[in-house]
Amino acid sequence: MITHIEGILKSKTPTDAVIDCGGVGFFIHITVNTYEQLPDTGQSCKLLTHLQIKEDAHTLFGFSTEGERALFRLLLSVTGIGAASARMMLSAMPAEELAGQIEAGNTHIIQSIKGIGAKTAQRVVMELKDKIQKMAFEVPNQPHLDNKPAEEALSALVQLGFSKPVASKTVQAVMKSAPSGGISVEEIIRLALKML
Repeated sequence: MITHIEGILKSKTPTDAVIDCGGVGFFIHITVNTYEQLPDTGQSCKLLTHLQIKEDAHTLFGFSTEGERALFRLLLSVTGIGAASARMMLSAMPAEELAGQIEAGNTHIIQSIKGIGAKTAQRVVMELKDKIQKMAFEVPNQPHLDNKPAEEALSALVQLGFSKPVASKTVQAVMKSAPSGGISVEEIIRLALKML
């Protein structure tokens, strides 16, 4: 098993990277979140890897963190989830956030990911909820919203069934693009719902 690749980053796109390791170029499939962590081409780079061996192909998948790789492997253990679906899920949101959605049982958010239907989302939650709790994924702390309308909008979104980390991130995005004169609670909620 190849556990990691370390070398010079030769090329990168949001879906793959090529790392030159001792004169051998390794083509590695990556997630969007890993892509965002990669250095500029020509720089030294290390990716944790998962090697998938099939009759017709040996495929390397690369990850910037151990948590992302561990969650990828857990997703592969779910019936109906292949490498492409697992990579899509981990590209849709950071590993810690996805783990939090699974642990909270938020199937509606999981099935909003392209290619993931309601039954698959339910299977992911049912089969992985306990395993994720044992892995103790840390959901990153969300920055505090020091704006009263933003806090009220966040509270409303949570009551509507959205997870707090996702709702908080969305409200923050709305607030960043809000006019300097302020924005009402109703407007924040309306704009956030369009993004969720």
